[in-house]
Amino acid sequence: MNTATINSSIHPQKELLLKHSLYGKVKTVDDLRHFLEGHVYAVWDFMSLLKALQTKLTCTTTPWLPVGNPEIRYLINEIVLAEETDINIEGQRQSHYEMYIDAMTACGADTNAIKDFLQDVESTQNIFVSIKTSPLHDNIKAFLDFTFRVIEQGKPHEIAAAFTFGREDLIPSMFTEILRNFQENFPETDLSKLIYYFERHIELDADEHGPMAMQMIAELCGTDDQKWKEVEEISMLALEKRIGLWDAIEENILQHDMAF
Repeated sequence: MNTATINSSIHPQKELLLKHSLYGKVKTVDDLRHFLEGHVYAVWDFMSLLKALQTKLTCTTTPWLPVGNPEIRYLINEIVLAEETDINIEGQRQSHYEMYIDAMTACGADTNAIKDFLQDVESTQNIFVSIKTSPLHDNIKAFLDFTFRVIEQGKPHEIAAAFTFGREDLIPSMFTEILRNFQENFPETDLSKLIYYFERHIELDADEHGPMAMQMIAELCGTDDQKWKEVEEISMLALEKRIGLWDAIEENILQHDMAF
């Protein structure tokens, strides 16, 4: 088994995600705001997958030791550098999560829910308690719970699978579709920060991070059939949870539209 066979086996789920009816529901600025308010949780927890990989595959403690494969160390540190300290639209250093929050604010989207959630995470020091007791949609809870269960299990190839096939590998195509929809539906709305964020992801993930992540999977699994099987299973689950997240956002948009 290899990354090509994994891509083949998960192709039906990827197609369901890329052709999801949610994209056609984002028709107004209010719809866009609701989309951002749901999607921000995926922007945030993506960083936890990345930092879990950095913890597992590089040395982040002292005394420093040359942990693992140098090629994988490079791949992870290169991605961390761009995701955690990229250049924003104003030429300043920011994480992609912080860029997204700024883009939400510029669009008039509510950032209080995600900020309250992160405050609760800090307060409880238990991500699973924070997820369970949050007022989030059940599908968003399931999405987050899956991410942190994979992290807690601590298998680097499984974390890499959720990161690569559930996130990085999908981002270029998925965000291109979303961006097209935004530009078509909101030509007179200032979406400069949001469009910059999407375009930055497309540039990095299609040209750099996507291929790097695929190489990481291959390095971690090698010729171990069991690891490849686990990568396949986690990738399928990651896509199912992502589809569930899209379902939740679509439901919230439809409920809001019906209320008016």
